[in-house]
Amino acid sequence: MRRSLVREAAAAEDDDGDESQAIKKTRWVLLKGWHRLDAEERARLHEVQRTNRPLYRGYLLKETLADSLDYRQPARAEKALKSWIAWACRSRLQPFVRVARTLRAHFDGVLAYIRHRLTNGLAEGLNNKLRIISRRAYGFHSADALIAMLFLNSGGIELSPRLPRPTPC
Repeated sequence: MRRSLVREAAAAEDDDGDESQAIKKTRWVLLKGWHRLDAEERARLHEVQRTNRPLYRGYLLKETLADSLDYRQPARAEKALKSWIAWACRSRLQPFVRVARTLRAHFDGVLAYIRHRLTNGLAEGLNNKLRIISRRAYGFHSADALIAMLFLNSGGIELSPRLPRPTPC
């Protein structure tokens, strides 16, 4: 099982404890975007930069990739992604090297996403919903019952029958 850089660094025992103290309580800071950090979080990130360079390099790679994928102009995005791939390959951080290889293999598809901003998320969401409904239908005696349940849940029909109200005494 692979461990993240934060967990590896936190698990490693340092003689003076300086590195482990800098890493403590930085998980959420490292997951946040740089533009959303407050002053205290920036100070904590600066401490990570000072004590654990590979972890800080991983943070910079993550943020730079997010910024590269956020461009709207394909030419700028292509230039930024090529630069990022080169940097990630030189970083000697294996997870980022793997991501760089994957991006290089699917480069045209990534640029197509940047051009058109289309994903298959809607189809995947519907597929997941149908899978959940079919799991709930386990034990139905026929496929017709499953098909009826799929149409009922995905057809946009809202059933809100009037509920009986208690009669006043």
